[in-house]
Amino acid sequence: MQASQTDGPKHEKYRALIAQAQALPPVATAIVHPCDQVSIEGAVESAELKLIDPVFVGPTDKIADAARRAGLDISGYTVVDVPHSHAAAARAVQLVREGRAEAVMKGSLHTDELMGAVVAHDGGIRTERRISHCFVMDVPGHPVPLIVTDAAVNIAPSLEDKADIIRNAIDLARALKLPGIWVAILSAMETVNSKVPSTIEAAALCKMADRGQIEGALLDGPFALDNAINADAAAIKHIVSPVAGRANVLVVPDLEAGNMLAKSLSFLAGADAAGIVLGARVPIILTSRADSVLARRASCALAGLVAHARREAAAASIKPEGGAAR
Repeated sequence: MQASQTDGPKHEKYRALIAQAQALPPVATAIVHPCDQVSIEGAVESAELKLIDPVFVGPTDKIADAARRAGLDISGYTVVDVPHSHAAAARAVQLVREGRAEAVMKGSLHTDELMGAVVAHDGGIRTERRISHCFVMDVPGHPVPLIVTDAAVNIAPSLEDKADIIRNAIDLARALKLPGIWVAILSAMETVNSKVPSTIEAAALCKMADRGQIEGALLDGPFALDNAINADAAAIKHIVSPVAGRANVLVVPDLEAGNMLAKSLSFLAGADAAGIVLGARVPIILTSRADSVLARRASCALAGLVAHARREAAAASIKPEGGAAR
């Protein structure tokens, strides 16, 4: 999704996100079929900013041609030669399985082609967790970044799917080191109504959190958008909740609602948008070929933060000989 073309002074949350990722080691990232100018520019610029350490996967001649057209020198980067985009997706996933890549970035191939390799039963990198997408939105005038999920992968998620969508968003919020995680489950209203299924699911998800099935954040819902993010709107409707008016994770009813919300924030409110796919073994930078280089750079920053958080979690889970996990 197209983000703002400049990172002016009003986008301080966006700049902080980039700076936070730049303070960490760059993430080895498999760039899948970067055979057009936008794909290769985004990867090289993110590498120059020390956000990623790219491994270009695709036909060598096409990658070289794209670099020439972009006026870029990629001689210092690793290129893995494969004959076509389908092979590039499969090889990128294999690099993850071999431990040579901690993130995957989509280039000039169709999303379904890349995700097909990611979720393949033989040789894929899926986990038990449902795969989902998160936008991190920097909305001018809003005090905190907003995580919007899922606006790109799950079309009509079930209750179980939504539980995983929330878990993935909580993991992302932790990687961003947000001071608190307040999850609002959105609908068209803030009361449970049997005629509006999303309100029933919101209530069920909150009860799942109460019973420890979803951990790491405060959940509440259903909420209409206004009383989820605006304290005055919540007060007018006499909503008493630790989440009301301060939510920083917005869980939408379905892909259509999420896509419209994210694009409205971007195009009407001038928000910056960074997107990432979670739920696989590594974060997946799943941007559109129409996205700006700026949007790809922000998404690379997210991938770096998530990958670093996973490294920390893996290190913490290692048990020293004769002792408990540290």
